[in-house]
Amino acid sequence: MYSAVTRAIRVDVEPIYLEEQSEPANGQFVWAYRVQIGNEGAETVQLLSRYWHITDGLGRIQEVRGAGVVGEQPILNPGEAYEYTSGTPLPTPSGIMRGTYKMKTPAGDKFDIEIPAFSLDSPHQPQKLN
Repeated sequence: MYSAVTRAIRVDVEPIYLEEQSEPANGQFVWAYRVQIGNEGAETVQLLSRYWHITDGLGRIQEVRGAGVVGEQPILNPGEAYEYTSGTPLPTPSGIMRGTYKMKTPAGDKFDIEIPAFSLDSPHQPQKLN
């Protein structure tokens, strides 16, 4: 589990390699990632948008921006949490993802919260021991 807290908003991420959807012989590796966003503060917030920075095992970068997550822009009152699952394919057996969510308070204050960097590792990644 990977975690980050920004302005009392906690983001926990758990990546899961999807063997049944991957085709290593064809350079297709697929992961799901489960995200929980928890409001540990005293202020209601709404998730407006997402930004992902995805780096594959060869250092190639893909950036993804969009409204909300999985078609929703959840509102989190103090003490509430929102959970969703999404996924990403890569052409390499490993990679890393990180990003931010744009949040808004009822007063209109907008701010970014950190999505912690998390590793995408498959059993097809060669291991090197020094």
